[in-house]
Amino acid sequence: MIGAAGAVAAGAALTPVVFAATDSSGTASDTAGTEPETFPATRTAAATGTGTATTAFAAAFVGVRWDGAGDGVSIRFAGGGSKAVTPGCATLEDGGRTALIAAGSAKAYELTAPDGTTGLGSLAIDTTGGPDRTFQVPKEPTRVRGVRYLSRPAWGADESKRYKNGEVNSPEKYYALQSITVHHTDTPNNDPDPAATVRAIYEYHAVTLDWGDIGYHFLIDEAGTVYEGRYSGDDGIPAFDPDGNLVTAFHTSGYNSGNLGIALLGTLVDQGPTDAAKASLTRLVKVIARFKGLDPSARITYVNPVNGVTRDVTTVSGHRDWLQTDCPGQTMYDLLDEVRARAGGK
Repeated sequence: MIGAAGAVAAGAALTPVVFAATDSSGTASDTAGTEPETFPATRTAAATGTGTATTAFAAAFVGVRWDGAGDGVSIRFAGGGSKAVTPGCATLEDGGRTALIAAGSAKAYELTAPDGTTGLGSLAIDTTGGPDRTFQVPKEPTRVRGVRYLSRPAWGADESKRYKNGEVNSPEKYYALQSITVHHTDTPNNDPDPAATVRAIYEYHAVTLDWGDIGYHFLIDEAGTVYEGRYSGDDGIPAFDPDGNLVTAFHTSGYNSGNLGIALLGTLVDQGPTDAAKASLTRLVKVIARFKGLDPSARITYVNPVNGVTRDVTTVSGHRDWLQTDCPGQTMYDLLDEVRARAGGK
């Protein structure tokens, strides 16, 4: 858990001491104790191809994946009109298209697609009505140097979803941090249950897209609550290993290693983040940049440590700076200079 009293020199390695849990005063707090908390188990129903699919439960989201043209796929829920399925924030290395669509508690939906579309599959997801599962949640708040966040068990991350055929589907790999990329999740605004949405994104990323885990390192909801994303080990350090290297996640296809992804819940195309969400984003970027000696506004040449591919970006960038996407939404993208300036200030 990121946080400690005092600062470290620019570029110094993060350590378990630096990344100790802290309470609001900045002193170490005991997070060894846990207490049980229940969350609904995620229920899903998969379908392939076009046509009508039904479920035995009310779905909050439908994840769709296909190959072919980026437009032309549409979805219709009972009682509503047809809606175009547009590729969302998630990007696939194989060139496939994908989107997570709010289903509004629908129990049926119909998919249509133009000729030439292949590999069409969908998954109805319910993260609120399933049977209760019990998680051991830390008794004390966990914080990112004063920014409180919810650990994976605190939002109900079912760790079994990281496994496939009895093995970890995406083994952890770690590289030095070079950049931070901001996303939006392209999910509904004014979300009444953001933790349930985080669980839906986890299911969609880990299972539907076969990434083995949620694609972001951190997520932030409209109330400013920060959620720990991608699993990084059992040492209690979110996003990083004890040596200060960043676990590779799945948020910016082809440029993931050494690139930390932060996603704001919601759709930020025509409206910006709430003040609380923007403040949490700024504080989170600030503490990570300071600990790693990064200038949020600097122009850098990112070098993928796996294959040597390079990209000229700003240290803190938007998803669209890397790939052809509207993420993190035009309004949020226009605010990035403000976030950089505030995160880089004293």
